[in-house]
Amino acid sequence: MLAVSVVLHAIPLGMGFVDPSSKPLPNPATYLEVVLVNSKSASKPVKADALAQANLDGGGNTEAERRAKSPLPNLDRPHPDPALQQREQQVVELEQQARRLMTQARAKHSVAQSPNTTESPQPSEAAVKPDATELVQRSLEAARLEAQISRDWDNYQKMPRRKFIGARTQEYRFARYVEDWRMKVEKVGNLNYPEAAKQQRLYGQLQLTVSIKADGSVESIEINRSSGQKVLDAAARRIVELAGPYSPLPENIRKDTDILSITRTWIFTSSDQLASE
Repeated sequence: MLAVSVVLHAIPLGMGFVDPSSKPLPNPATYLEVVLVNSKSASKPVKADALAQANLDGGGNTEAERRAKSPLPNLDRPHPDPALQQREQQVVELEQQARRLMTQARAKHSVAQSPNTTESPQPSEAAVKPDATELVQRSLEAARLEAQISRDWDNYQKMPRRKFIGARTQEYRFARYVEDWRMKVEKVGNLNYPEAAKQQRLYGQLQLTVSIKADGSVESIEINRSSGQKVLDAAARRIVELAGPYSPLPENIRKDTDILSITRTWIFTSSDQLASE
C-alpha cells in the first residue's frame, strides 16, 4: 500500500493554484443614471436628454444645457423691515446675556453644593430632547437653507426651443408643414362650421397663434386679434382643437425646434366658409 501511495503521488494530476485577484470579474456592475424631476408633461419628448421618473418635455427658463442643482424648492423670504431686524438683534443679545448669567449661576451653585447631597441633578438644556414640532421646524429650515444654496437653478432642465412662423414664411421646411396644417384646419372648419354663425349671419376675421409640440399635439391657442364676435372666436378655437392632433414635426424641423408657433388670420366669410389669408 505504501508503494501504491508513492506511485499515485508521483503521477501529475494537472492541478494548480491561481490568484483570484488576477482574474477579471465575469459581470461587472453597471450603473443607470436617473434624473428626478419635480413636474411632468402629457407629451413625451422626441429626443430625451436623460432618464427620469416621468415624461417632461422642456419647461425651464434657459437655453443652456443645465439641470437642477437641488430638488428642493427655493423658499424665498421677503426682506424684513429694518426696525424688525433691530428688534430681533436685541432679542438675540438678551438671550446670549441670559445664557451667560445662567452659566455663572450654575457654576456658583455647583461650588457651594455639598458633595454628599442626595438631590438628583437637574437635566441640562443640551440633555432635553426636542419635540416633534421642533424637529419639523428644523427640517423645514434645513430644506430652505439647502435650496438657497442653489438659488439660480433651473426648474426642469432647459426651455423648449421655439420657432414663430407667420403667413409669409419662405423657408421650405416650415412652409410645407404650415401649408399642410392650414389645409387641414380649413377642411375641418368647413365641415364643422358654427351653426350659430349661420343662423345669426355673423362673419368677420381674427388672428390666431397656435403652438404645436414636436409630437403634433397643441400646446396653446392664443387670439392675437379678436373678430369682435365671441361666437366666432370660440368657433375658431374649437376648430383648431378638433383638427388636432397634427402631424409630428419632421426631422429637419425638430433638429432646432421643439415647439412651432403658427400665426394666421382666419376669415369667417359671408358665404359660411372658413378661409385663411
